[in-house]
Amino acid sequence: MPDAPWRPGRLAARLPFLDRRAALVAATRAFFAARGYREVETPCLVPAPGAEVHIRAFETRFDPHLGAGAARPLWLRTSPELAIKKLLAGGCGPVFEFARVWRNGEVSARHAPEFTMLEWYGPGLGFEGLMEETEAFIRAVCPPVVEHGGVRTDLALPFERLTMQDAFARHCNGLDILGTEGDAARLHAAAAAAGLPPRPDEGWEDLFFRLLLERVEPAIGRGRATFLTHWPAPQAALARRDPADPRAALRFEVFVAGIELANAFDELTDPAEQRARFEEANAERRRITGARGWEVDEDFLAALEHGLPPTAGIALGFDRLAMLAAGAPRIEDVLWLPVS
Repeated sequence: MPDAPWRPGRLAARLPFLDRRAALVAATRAFFAARGYREVETPCLVPAPGAEVHIRAFETRFDPHLGAGAARPLWLRTSPELAIKKLLAGGCGPVFEFARVWRNGEVSARHAPEFTMLEWYGPGLGFEGLMEETEAFIRAVCPPVVEHGGVRTDLALPFERLTMQDAFARHCNGLDILGTEGDAARLHAAAAAAGLPPRPDEGWEDLFFRLLLERVEPAIGRGRATFLTHWPAPQAALARRDPADPRAALRFEVFVAGIELANAFDELTDPAEQRARFEEANAERRRITGARGWEVDEDFLAALEHGLPPTAGIALGFDRLAMLAAGAPRIEDVLWLPVS
C-alpha cells in the first residue's frame, strides 16, 4: 500500500511554499483587477472536456434520480476554455478564472492529475498584445530571478520570441519544419538529411513532438524566458492560422527556467472550421485509444455561430508558476493536499 500523502511533518515542510502560493493568488487577482478583467467560475462537469487529442480525461456519468434530466456521460474538464468562450460570445470578456482541472494518468515532478489552470481571455487583445501582457504578468508576480532544476531565468530580461520554424532550424540542424507540414514522409526525409534519424513507425506528429521534446525544448527558456510561437498548422488546436503564412497557427507556449508554463492561442472564431477540427480530433482520439471518447460540444459551436469576438487567450499552469515563485522543486510542494 503506498504511503499516504498527508502527514503532519509533510504539511509543515510545505507550508512556506503554500504561503507563497497564497500570496501569488492575491497578486494575480490584483493584476487582473487593475486591468479590468472579470473573474468567472465555469462548470467542472462538462459534456466535452477539451480539444487536445493526447490529453486523457476522467469520465463519470449523470444518473437522474431527482428532478428532470436524461442519463448521460459527463467528464471532468481538462480546461475551462470552451466554457469561457461561451461567456465571451455572450459579451462577458475580458475574463479570467482559477480553474480546477483534471488530466488522467499524469503524475511527475511537474504533473498532477488534479491541478489549477489560470486562464484569461482578452477580446481585442491580439496575439502580440497577449504576449506583452503575459510577460508583464509573470514579471509582476514572480521574483526577479527564478530557478528550477538548476536552470536560472532572469525575468528582468526581455522574453525571447522564437518561431517554431526558427527553433527547428536552430536546434535541429537547419530542419524546415513548416515545409513538411503534416507529411510524414517529407519530415522523415528532412530529419534524416539533418542527421536526426526517424523511427520507421513515427507519423508526422510523433516525429515532430519527439524532436520538439528532445532537441528544442531543452534549449529554450533558460537564461531568459522564451515565447515559442507560430506552431505548424496541424497543431493549431483552437488557434487561427497565421494570415501571413497559413502553414502556421497563431499559437505560442511560454518557457521559464526550463519549464513549459503556458499555452496560448489567437482564438479561432469560424464555427465551420472549428467543427471540422473537432471531428478530426475525435477521430484521431478514437484511433489512438480505441475508445469512443466524447462528442462535439454543440453548445460551444452554437456560441461560435452567435459570434465570438476576436480574442487571444492563454492557459497557464498555476501550480508550476507557484513552484517558480516559491522555489519549490516538485508540484506536490505547492498543493495543499496532493493526490495520493
